[in-house]
Amino acid sequence: MKLKIFIGKTDEEEIIIRAREKTPLIEAIERLVSEADMDIIGYGNKEAVKLDVSEICCFSVNDGKVFAHALSGKYRLKQRLFQLEEKLPDSFIKINQSCLANIRMIERFDASFSGSLLVRFKDGSTDYVSRRQMKSVKERFGI
Repeated sequence: MKLKIFIGKTDEEEIIIRAREKTPLIEAIERLVSEADMDIIGYGNKEAVKLDVSEICCFSVNDGKVFAHALSGKYRLKQRLFQLEEKLPDSFIKINQSCLANIRMIERFDASFSGSLLVRFKDGSTDYVSRRQMKSVKERFGI
């Protein structure tokens, strides 16, 4: 595989990949590019902040409002959860009706005797995996 990088201050940013077939490396590059192109604006204490998708642990709904739980804090969003779900990269998975989790920000799962899973994120927040989403979460993590 060859790699060529041309840097010009006036050039438009563009990534071109020529390959015989789609490989895991190409899929990883696609994910990185889609994460970099995504603009999510969060609203905190009288400020609007551009959030880096890779630093967001999860998106949750509380009292009808959507929040992003990032390593830097909790931010209110104007988008609805279903709108985020449509445009987020594959690193996000729906764990219940009101939460989209970034699988790269999950610290651990805590299982209970009743069979439910508690998800602990790197920012300290937690949420449960619903029974409806349990199968897809277990398949994704090989549990």
